Amino acid sequence: MKIGCIQLNVGFGKVDENYERAEKLIREAAAGGAEIIVLPEMWNTGYALEKLDELADENGERSKAFLSTLAKDLAVHIVGGSVAVKRDGEFYNTMYTYNRAGDLVGEYSKVHLFRLMDEHLYLQSGDTMNRFALDGLEAGGAICYDIRFPEWLRAHALDGAKVLFIPAQWPTPRIDHWKILLQARAIENQCYVIAVNRIARKVENFNGQSMIIGPWGEVLWTGAEDEELAIVDVDFSTVDEVRGRIPVYDDRRPNLYEKVVK
Repeated sequence: MKIGCIQLNVGFGKVDENYERAEKLIREAAAGGAEIIVLPEMWNTGYALEKLDELADENGERSKAFLSTLAKDLAVHIVGGSVAVKRDGEFYNTMYTYNRAGDLVGEYSKVHLFRLMDEHLYLQSGDTMNRFALDGLEAGGAICYDIRFPEWLRAHALDGAKVLFIPAQWPTPRIDHWKILLQARAIENQCYVIAVNRIARKVENFNGQSMIIGPWGEVLWTGAEDEELAIVDVDFSTVDEVRGRIPVYDDRRPNLYEKVVK
């Protein structure tokens, strides 16, 4: 299956420009044969947290219409990264996923808020998992800081996910953590990890290096340090093979973990 990763140069607070740029690259990805197209985190606003009252998408209506229409018109699946959304007077970092028929199949608000960037002062956290299927491919999704919580990603894998989609705005100073954590999540869960970071140079400091990692932990693609659209062919059938070689799931002892993990 061909995966289109859009490592977008997100404009800080430039909502209309971000939608226009995202649409252009989504259409390019579809024209290039991508079957699943993935966007980064908070691509509609950037990390303009102090301006969310004027910038956030009310009830996600613009984003949902945008993603649904493109998915249906182009006959592609879109893992819509995440967008800043306003619901009932509160703000959320929300991920929408649409199948090729334009149907919403996944909706998830970031569960773990990153205090170092003051997310907890502006955003409300979600409290549900993000499990969905695309053409029978069992998938899960989490957002950026979520990858530092292995038990959260493992919960999605235990529920059947064979690929984890991770949109992010991961900053340059901790980019080595990004790479190591993504590989660890792929290896321990014996699944694919498709992680799309953003680019920003002027107001913020993000340098891309998006990744696609296989269930052995092998890096299949790494993005550049500039805006990039990459289309990568991924064979998801290898997940069952890897899980058959090392029976991690069969060898788990959850009765012991429950005693020590609170």
